[in-house]
Amino acid sequence: MGELVNGKWQDAPVAGKTENGRFVRKDSKFRNWITANGSAGPTGEEGFRAEAGRYHLYVSFACPWAHRTLIFRKLKGLEDLITVSVVHPDMLSDGWSFDTDFGGATGDTLYGLPFLRDVYVKAKPDVSGKVTVPVLWDKQRETIVSNESSEIIRMFNTAFDGITGNTADYWPEDLHDAIEPVNKRVYDTLNNGVYRSGFATSQSAYDEAVHELFDTLDWLEERLEENRYLMGEQVTEADWRLVPTLFRFDPVYHTHFRCNRDYLRNFPNLWGYARELYQWETPHGRVADTVNFDHIVRHYHYSHESINPYRIIPINPVLDWEEPHGRGV
Repeated sequence: MGELVNGKWQDAPVAGKTENGRFVRKDSKFRNWITANGSAGPTGEEGFRAEAGRYHLYVSFACPWAHRTLIFRKLKGLEDLITVSVVHPDMLSDGWSFDTDFGGATGDTLYGLPFLRDVYVKAKPDVSGKVTVPVLWDKQRETIVSNESSEIIRMFNTAFDGITGNTADYWPEDLHDAIEPVNKRVYDTLNNGVYRSGFATSQSAYDEAVHELFDTLDWLEERLEENRYLMGEQVTEADWRLVPTLFRFDPVYHTHFRCNRDYLRNFPNLWGYARELYQWETPHGRVADTVNFDHIVRHYHYSHESINPYRIIPINPVLDWEEPHGRGV
């Protein structure tokens, strides 16, 4: 692996490793916002107005953070407005590549560049830091709008409503205060907790992360005993931030990241909930259309040499995501 230092690719240790063995994720570098009228968002600069055909999304089907953005692109009917390039599932010494020898990998459909790092350098020639997905790209200004998934999904939630007429709101104002602590716990202990468990390099760091992770799964299981969705009867951003991790749990995180106290499929409420959201129908197709288990399984097991040095791809359990979820009220 490596990272960019003043626009040059250099070998680097795994991001965020500290001396006590804990994995700490680095903050995203690009934090501009697309808005309906091009005004500045909460961070960054102005000038990114919502327009059909102006923006492009670089994603990995394997990455749960990128997956959030694909889900919102589907939910909000943005697929004809925002084009997409999909990286190869293998993330090796050169980082994310645009090789096309794996089904579903598209190459860089904008510029034909070989690596995602080249997109970062095109945006900012002296850029430093990790090269991550998703990347939201402005074709007009030829720069990166944002590489922070939690902010991209909020842009997608409202910025293009005047163009699409799709006013479904997954971040309703009256639920802001209730959603934020749920998002925080789910992110800290589960979305990122699987990585904190998998990339821990000390027993104490692993124990801390994995116990927090299963405490949160137990808490979610209990919450879904009384609620259809995390915030009650309404599907919100909180649900769509959670499920990419759930989709990956049994195929990858249970074994590869040693999150193996239990399987997701042994949590009745969470398993039914995850299948319901996988099967979710929109006017533009199903959320299932955004899921690619071949990329997910290949990426984690082949890319993380420190965890799987022989790059052996396991056969994995056969899970029926189309099975009736039993939550049909």
